[in-house]
Amino acid sequence: QLIESGGGSVQAGSSLTLSCTTNGRAFSNDAVGWFRQAPGEEREFVAAINWSGGMTYYVDSVKGRFTISRDNAKNTVDLRMDNLKPEDTAVYYCSSGRVAVPTYSRYSSPSEYNFWGQGTQVTVSS
Repeated sequence: QLIESGGGSVQAGSSLTLSCTTNGRAFSNDAVGWFRQAPGEEREFVAAINWSGGMTYYVDSVKGRFTISRDNAKNTVDLRMDNLKPEDTAVYYCSSGRVAVPTYSRYSSPSEYNFWGQGTQVTVSS
């Protein structure tokens, strides 16, 4: 069970940091991905990080604005979101899994992740 926190309602240009942790099970050996889903849209990959934190992946629309990081000692993965835009409005989901192949296509695929959180709402107004 993954637990997200840190969502909220902000103005465009603001920053938010989402956090993901687990309820009991540690995920220090797992890749962790953030996905988002806007109303009426399919779930979209946002960012992912490998188990050590040495490899990160981002969808083009958030490169340079979002930063994913992890602290395995604290069992947390954060998604720092800067310069937020109205199009970033969505429910953000944290996920974890053992992604076997270190490629963008694998890390960005929801099917590679076994565990999911309930989501946290991010709303950005113009």
